[in-house]
Amino acid sequence: MKMKLSLFSAVLAVLLGLSAQEDSTGLPQEEGVTTQRSYRLDVTSKILEANKGNSHTLVEGDIALSKKRNGMKCWSGQCMWSKSYNGLVEVPYSLSDYFYDTEKASIKDAMETFHKKTCIRFVPYHGQSDYLSIVSELGCWSTIGRDGGQQLVSLSVYGCLERGIVQHELLHALGFHHEHTRSDRDKYVKIHWENIPAAHAYNFHKVDTNNLYTPYDYSSVMHYGRTNFASVFGADTITPIPDDSLPIGQRDEMSDIDILRINILYKCSEYMVY
Repeated sequence: MKMKLSLFSAVLAVLLGLSAQEDSTGLPQEEGVTTQRSYRLDVTSKILEANKGNSHTLVEGDIALSKKRNGMKCWSGQCMWSKSYNGLVEVPYSLSDYFYDTEKASIKDAMETFHKKTCIRFVPYHGQSDYLSIVSELGCWSTIGRDGGQQLVSLSVYGCLERGIVQHELLHALGFHHEHTRSDRDKYVKIHWENIPAAHAYNFHKVDTNNLYTPYDYSSVMHYGRTNFASVFGADTITPIPDDSLPIGQRDEMSDIDILRINILYKCSEYMVY
């Protein structure tokens, strides 16, 4: 089956390549701006692209609603992963056999930043009661925080294995929301409701978040891109305040503030760098 899908993927890649060439000639080209769409997309834009046609109920584009609790917020630490006697927060995980070894290596590589800069340790599943089951379903998505029992995190081999995307979904699984929904966001960004279809407005609603006394982070790997969910291609749905020319969104991996928040939330004092 995997071989058949691989052949299908190869054919699809050729077709998408041809489509991309057509798109690059059809879009206005600015001086110094590449016409390769993949280079222009931030992490959340790539996630939303991968999640098109997904039948799951996803909030904010890639958050799966829990079937075991009401709402998305982790109240009183109930949805946090526990610290072990050694001071490390061990998060058991399993990887679907559907992934090739190189794909598994990409996921593990993205986990290494957590291991080097925080007290989070993603450890192989060996019968633990709660664990992340990382699979390749359609799209990239996760629930918020520890959800109990087998907890699915989808990282499709068709678009979700980049370092920043893997880290984005793992941050959701650790309990973190998107940056633009934090409770004090109106001081830092303007939401352009006029450019957002009514059916997608809920993706921009604020959440009663614990901001951990950290600054708003335009470069967070959890921040929406400038045009996510726009009703018209290229229209702004979210811009920084007061300087709307500031770059927002992330293309590569967790920011320093993303890492700081993990260390504050999980009390990783020995890794704390302010």
